[in-house]
Amino acid sequence: MRYAIVSETYPPDVNGVALTVQSLERGLIERGHDTTVIRPRQRDERTTERREHLMPSLPLPRYPGLRFGLPAARRLQAIWRSQRPDAIYVATEGPLGWAALRAARALGIASASGFHTRFDEYMRDYGVPFLGGTALRWMRHFHNLADATLVPTTELRDFLSANRFANVVRLARAVDTELFHPERRDASLRTKWGLGEQDLAVIHLGRIAAEKNLDLAIRSFREINARHPTARFVWVGDGPERARIERENPNFVFCGIQRGEALARHFASADLFLFPSLSETYGNVTLEALASGVPTVAFDYGAAIVESDDARANAVAFIGEAVKIAGDAALRGRMRAAARESVIALEPSKVAADFDRILSTLGHTRRTHERHASAA
Repeated sequence: MRYAIVSETYPPDVNGVALTVQSLERGLIERGHDTTVIRPRQRDERTTERREHLMPSLPLPRYPGLRFGLPAARRLQAIWRSQRPDAIYVATEGPLGWAALRAARALGIASASGFHTRFDEYMRDYGVPFLGGTALRWMRHFHNLADATLVPTTELRDFLSANRFANVVRLARAVDTELFHPERRDASLRTKWGLGEQDLAVIHLGRIAAEKNLDLAIRSFREINARHPTARFVWVGDGPERARIERENPNFVFCGIQRGEALARHFASADLFLFPSLSETYGNVTLEALASGVPTVAFDYGAAIVESDDARANAVAFIGEAVKIAGDAALRGRMRAAARESVIALEPSKVAADFDRILSTLGHTRRTHERHASAA
């Protein structure tokens, strides 16, 4: 079959959406499908892979290196009239994504959208919580242009369905357990961090931005550091909050953006991963931490909602759990052994097969509907 994937972000961008899109693309290609990616042209980019269409773009404010695609519905229609896909997948809600869904509807092409980002939660993190409802309505309008909206968890599926998102379908996430592996632990890297084998390396990996609730990670580490003076807090990634955090915490270790095997070595060389974000639809980095055998402290969004509506109470629980794990080497050992087992079955090939099935079903349904309509 022929598929098209539209995304505002794609490697070399380093974020959960970009890497998820690339994994899905590779999975479809490995299954023998003709798959193209439509994405914004990066600055000074001149060449492209045969299976890519690069679209006009502009820089994304506050996020150096990231760009968003400009509306291009006419160009997309021309591309898809020339090589009509059986179905398209739109991963992001930017201008290029809107144009893609409208072009697909105009041509009668089946479409699925991916719900990757809780923009309604971002409104709280950027100081305008009163816009959360507006953001949710905007996202509903976007995703309901598609024939299905794909989400990674049953909790998010139920939430969106209750808020009148149409045909919400769960598609699990995957993790490369060969790349992310405890055996990549690197004593020389820990030495660069100023740590011996018995010292505690606490890590945060991800975009360093306001929506990640990073002050809670910092508060948690300070409580750990008060009890374990040789502990170090290692930050992997970049973002608009990095300069402030680095300035206010000169004893933290900042490693910048890491990719591939280097990223896997950073994860496996840590002893505790703090991930306090409350605005994730999933958080791929938690799977990577678990595959690397790293004990992880993160919010169980469902449990947090059920147990308390008080964010301060949840913060106290987060800090308490981080301090407890940091101070108990035997507990960390048990968690390290169990972590990898919890994700070992999340194979990219299985997720690709499920993704293929969803898109092919949407394409078949659309073709069946069109045949019935033309016969009527």
